[in-house]
Amino acid sequence: MNKNIQTATLGGGCFWCTEAVFQEVKGIEKVVSGYSGGNAPGKPTYREICSGLTGHAEVIQLTFDAEIISFEEILVIFMTTHNPTTLNRQGADRGTQYRSVIFYHNKNQKTIATEVIKQLQQYFEDKIVTEISPLAIFYEAEQEHQNYYRENAQQGYCSFVIAPKLAKLRKLHADKLV
Repeated sequence: MNKNIQTATLGGGCFWCTEAVFQEVKGIEKVVSGYSGGNAPGKPTYREICSGLTGHAEVIQLTFDAEIISFEEILVIFMTTHNPTTLNRQGADRGTQYRSVIFYHNKNQKTIATEVIKQLQQYFEDKIVTEISPLAIFYEAEQEHQNYYRENAQQGYCSFVIAPKLAKLRKLHADKLV
């Protein structure tokens, strides 16, 4: 089968949540948790990100086969499995590091992101505040943040925050799952 491998970088609050969601989606080849969008020099650490002083957001970087799932479909899943209407917050997680953001890799991704947000706005009572910005650099998070849900599913945060997002994913996007 021909593969059309592309990359997407998304921030929807805690990267553990968005990573867990996209690990279940058909066509996603790889999911890496990391940081992007800040202005601090050098590779940031999780502790620095959590301080909110670096300007970076917790993000995931997806490698996907566009022959199986399109960037538009990825964005619809993304926008419907987190709250894109809260500025710098997802649930109890607060700060710019938890902002809703799409870091586009090219002009086509920017156009698609703008259109998806425009189309989905009608389904949200509040205004979508998801940032659309060019990707400057992506820093991979520390190893203990990779594959977090799969390795810690019984942990409290996973049970109370991530599991409901996965239930929503399975309800809304069953046809897109592995």
